[in-house]
Amino acid sequence: MNLKPLASIILTATLTSQLAACGTVFYPERRGQISGEIDSGVAILNGIGLLFYIIPGLIAFAVDFATGAIYLPDARYSLAPERLNQAVDEHGQVDAQKLQAILYQDLGIELPLEQAQRLSAPSTQQLALLGLPPRA
Repeated sequence: MNLKPLASIILTATLTSQLAACGTVFYPERRGQISGEIDSGVAILNGIGLLFYIIPGLIAFAVDFATGAIYLPDARYSLAPERLNQAVDEHGQVDAQKLQAILYQDLGIELPLEQAQRLSAPSTQQLALLGLPPRA
């Protein structure tokens, strides 16, 4: 019985999983954070990858730090996208007063949205990056 193909498949799958940084894969919503408290679970998983595979482990740490996925979210200013979608009508327009009420209710902050202006319509690429479907 030839185990060479099976071993190469297992090795390839293992290395590929290690090259995809743990925090970036498990918590894509955390990307874009600049700093914060490091998530110990993500750090431990990246560290395990570092123990078994030096280069992929280093890459996992680098990707997680570069994307910000290794940091715990700052709950003080975090809102679920579903909650913010309540301020968007069926035509995709944001109701500034509803948004202001949601921000005040959930975060306790008041923003002067009366003077806010929409600079440009979001492109389908921007919506895709945020994980939102385009609206017609």
